[in-house]
Amino acid sequence: MKKGIHPDYKTVTVTCTTCGNTFETGSVKGDIRVDTCSNCHPFYTGKQKHASAAGRVERFKKRYGMSKTQTEEEK
Repeated sequence: MKKGIHPDYKTVTVTCTTCGNTFETGSVKGDIRVDTCSNCHPFYTGKQKHASAAGRVERFKKRYGMSKTQTEEEK
């Protein structure tokens, strides 16, 4: 490797502004601040809410006058 052309890679502290969690990682930048981390993100904590598609399908069928018997007959 050539000397003097590569950035200084060092250990930095990542801080979450939402929950205050901190952890270390490697980076060429200084200390890093993030809005959401794996400690407080709903996907990783299991508190994520899933939208039900069943209501959307029923609304579509109602809007276009489709009944369950019509869709079952087509299969």
